[in-house]
Amino acid sequence: MNKIIHFFAFLFLTLSCHASSDTTHGLTVPLSGSAYTTEKGVTRVYFLTAQPGTLQINLRARSAKKTSLLIKLDDAAKDTEIRIAAGDSYATFPAGAFNTNTPGYHFISIKPAGSDKSLPDIPELVLSGPAAEGARCNTSKYKGAPSTHLTYTIPGDSAAAWFYTEVSVPEIADHSPNAYYETNGFSGGYMGIQLNSPTERRVIFSIWSNYKTDDPSTIPAEYAVRLIKKGKDVFTGDFGNEGSGGHSHLVFMWKPATTYKLLVNAKPAGDHTIYTAWYFAPENQQWRLVAQWDKTKTGGKLLSGLYSFVENFGDNGQDYFTARYGHQWICTPSGNWIELTRARFTTTADPIKHPRFDYGAGITPVEDSNGATEDWFYMYSGGFRKVNDLTRGSYLTRKPGGIPPQIDLASLPDK
Repeated sequence: MNKIIHFFAFLFLTLSCHASSDTTHGLTVPLSGSAYTTEKGVTRVYFLTAQPGTLQINLRARSAKKTSLLIKLDDAAKDTEIRIAAGDSYATFPAGAFNTNTPGYHFISIKPAGSDKSLPDIPELVLSGPAAEGARCNTSKYKGAPSTHLTYTIPGDSAAAWFYTEVSVPEIADHSPNAYYETNGFSGGYMGIQLNSPTERRVIFSIWSNYKTDDPSTIPAEYAVRLIKKGKDVFTGDFGNEGSGGHSHLVFMWKPATTYKLLVNAKPAGDHTIYTAWYFAPENQQWRLVAQWDKTKTGGKLLSGLYSFVENFGDNGQDYFTARYGHQWICTPSGNWIELTRARFTTTADPIKHPRFDYGAGITPVEDSNGATEDWFYMYSGGFRKVNDLTRGSYLTRKPGGIPPQIDLASLPDK
């Protein structure tokens, strides 16, 4: 079970990042949360500037032997070579002055010069000069991209027995692993698609137990989440470490720029609720069962707290994560379909606990197979590309499509 990142999970403590007009101190950028190593062995240290201008780079380092490093800003054609003297203590080494033409995210590249492939101990960079004024960086030790969430508004007091949505991951994010594009989240469970690695993708459906523990083996029998049935080739089991419950997933190589449909149902059963999930893939051209779970101690409640999110559950926060979410609908127990067109945006990015600024959400037009264009929600995070364009707690409203899902609910597969 891949861990969901909750709002309170960012308890990784930090070095301080500060900006000052004092060119001796400037902006301190700790490598603990701001540095990433490329496949070619180059270390990139990211930071966010507020204005263009000259940027003076100083490097704090300690090395057991004399060594040389090559430094440059962004994708400059020429490197600046600096020499690191041997010593037992940290020292500051000037690394040159660079010009930034635009505000936004930038990076300093560091790599060994010559045949030596290892870097000395470098805890931080210190930036000064006009371009360092108002600059910011990630002071936490958490390298993953922040999660982004959309919580959908259910009109009035409508009862939701079914929750339907569609998702499409653009090509630009298709090579970013450790990604969970959750689509059908609700109070007590969630469903979505994951990009786990270059060779594995999943459709996931999981239900939390109402017994509060991170160790599933300690759940009393009366609080257990029990599997009723599952689809072909679906893996099921317990999960822990983020609360506990029942987990199911299907290894399925879903494709980018392709629309997938996902559906969750909640059916009261006395003090229990039976939760069932299906997915529809163009590759299959039919609905398929993921799993059905029996959750106790629910009071027979239906679906509430509906949401979607984009999550990076690894340390590859230099990658870009984004997905489009459309056609959100609920269906009442009596069979009345209601479209959800309004959503509240939140994020795990935090000025203190996780100061990342490369996240956001919005509305985008998406063309369907018939050539018609409809509004979809989208979210993005990571990659140090785009800077936040939406504040936490903002609401987004898309234009309604008006056509409910064409699903024969009574004929959905049960195996």
